[in-house]
Amino acid sequence: MDSIFSFIAEMFGTGFLEIVAVFLGIANIILLIRRSIWNYPFGILMVIIYGNIFFEHRLYSDSILQIFFFTIQCYGWWYWLKNKDVTGHVIVRKLQHSQYLTFGALSLAFALSLGFMMSINTDADYPFWDSTIAALSVVAQILLSRRYLENWLVWIVVDAMAIGLFFLKGLTPTAVLYYIFLIMATIGWLKWKSAYHAGVVVK
Repeated sequence: MDSIFSFIAEMFGTGFLEIVAVFLGIANIILLIRRSIWNYPFGILMVIIYGNIFFEHRLYSDSILQIFFFTIQCYGWWYWLKNKDVTGHVIVRKLQHSQYLTFGALSLAFALSLGFMMSINTDADYPFWDSTIAALSVVAQILLSRRYLENWLVWIVVDAMAIGLFFLKGLTPTAVLYYIFLIMATIGWLKWKSAYHAGVVVK
């Protein structure tokens, strides 16, 4: 029981902006699962706040990542506007088998190079762990912006890795948020998979 009260106290003792970012993130994922274009305003506000939070906690790879997220969120908003079905929801498509290898190789190269750079040139904590999360997040966000079903599988891996790192860094509300993201990403995979099989196949 004491541990529960301690957890609640820690949650409410955390910075106000982190709590705001948590709720923005939850709203963002709920709307993504529903394939609603209105996920983007929530996502853009969230990445602006987290860019500052991660920098303050010396998670530089994740901080830089938020700049990319801001750009790709704006692109995704524009791209989704052009690819909606008759109900107003975005149309889901799937990766070709050859694209799996391409995205996998790019993720590995990005994670290793970024991790090495951060470990040599900065005082970053857990540079390779952080850079792997960053690299996979880039791939997942690109796939999401391009409406690929497989974005959810990559997000599941990202969320699982991020939970441990953020708990270790004392970012408890953010770690809890990513645990929620993990559950919601699984739901997103199932919902988008169903939508893909029920809708028009787009290559």
